[in-house]
Amino acid sequence: MIYVECFMLIMVTCFVSMSLGDIGDVAEAPMIGHDSNGLDTSWYDARATFYGDVHGVGTQQGACGYGDLFKQGYGLETAALSTALFNNGYTCGACYEIMCTRAPQWCWPGSIKITATNFCPPDYTKTRDIWCNPPQKHFDLSQPMFLKIAKYRAGVVPVRYRRIPCAKAGGVKFELKGNPYFLIVLPYNVGGAGDIKYVQVKGTRTGWITMSKNWGQNWTTGVVLTGQGLSLRITTSDGITKDFINVVPPSWGFGQTFDGKFNF
Repeated sequence: MIYVECFMLIMVTCFVSMSLGDIGDVAEAPMIGHDSNGLDTSWYDARATFYGDVHGVGTQQGACGYGDLFKQGYGLETAALSTALFNNGYTCGACYEIMCTRAPQWCWPGSIKITATNFCPPDYTKTRDIWCNPPQKHFDLSQPMFLKIAKYRAGVVPVRYRRIPCAKAGGVKFELKGNPYFLIVLPYNVGGAGDIKYVQVKGTRTGWITMSKNWGQNWTTGVVLTGQGLSLRITTSDGITKDFINVVPPSWGFGQTFDGKFNF
């Protein structure tokens, strides 16, 4: 098995299995469903591999911008998504249930639940084992998560997956980065749909300001907000909006993280 280092804006690690040939097209019909908030919870077909080691080394950081996944509560229950699923980073934070299927010689029974925290980039130099190339739907799991649904020797397996509401302990967290002229807000530990569609910020001397998505789940504004208390408004992909009023005190500094106290 070969691990290939893939460099984009930031470094991500993409696992490529060379132990198996083509496992065939994935062609089962989806099982349609929605939760009470309209989140599409239908089952779809994809494939899965793993990257990193048994302790999760190699899976930290990543294209969603979360940083230390253990400190931020994501742990090892994570995956890097292929282009078809990553949606330019808008899917960061989404939660999935995944089960191995149609390969009884490789699959273990049961399912896992993971959060999307990284990107598995395509490799257009190869003609096989191109699991993360469009239009493939692919999950590059942390090794411990892969081993819960499949044998190590399998390398790559067919799976079924569905979106599920994210169950997160505690409130939404907001990490502030940047400089006095460029504020970056990283929301994490987001429950409910998990992935964010819009972020707005309001200073004690401003109205609501719509932030721009920079990369992953980093949201930015060029409005100077230093010295002001901040409120944040988050809208998740299912259209639910919550206001975190005065979550950041006027004395805030770059590099600090603040607890929203409640969640979706």
